[in-house]
Amino acid sequence: MDKGLIPRRYAKALLEVAQDKGLAAEIYSLMQALSRAFDAEPALQTTLANPFVSDADKEALLLAATGDAGAAKDLFSDYLALLARNGRLDIARGVALSYIDQYRGENDIYSVEVESAAALSDESRQRIKELIAKHVGKGTLECTFRVEPSLIGGFRVKVGSERLDASIASQLSQLRLDMA
Repeated sequence: MDKGLIPRRYAKALLEVAQDKGLAAEIYSLMQALSRAFDAEPALQTTLANPFVSDADKEALLLAATGDAGAAKDLFSDYLALLARNGRLDIARGVALSYIDQYRGENDIYSVEVESAAALSDESRQRIKELIAKHVGKGTLECTFRVEPSLIGGFRVKVGSERLDASIASQLSQLRLDMA
């Protein structure tokens, strides 16, 4: 998803302030929680764009969506107030996604998505993590594992913009193309 220039600039400024205050990791966790909230409840974006909902209610909604803000509560509240003053609360999701990307880039964190046809054992998950860690070299992996029955068998791995598709569904599709 293209997050746009304006959300990237807000995210960069927030990251710089958070780093200066030693709260970058806490804000990163808040932004992840905010991103999950937008994914879980699409109406959240609609509410933020609604001109009949007050900025105070929108700020309260975003604070509630992140859960316990902990040590970063004041900085996060100040960030939301800045967005409200500038009439930009509707870009909160874009800023969150952009902050996550920038924080990961600066801290060598790789987002890894693994889809498999059936649930993987802990041993299989660990083996996949080790192989990916070897591939990316230095850095930290944030892995999410999902079951996708349509794969029929095998798995798909996405690390950043790289993809590996070792699924039976993909092999069958390729076989159909080769036979055509």
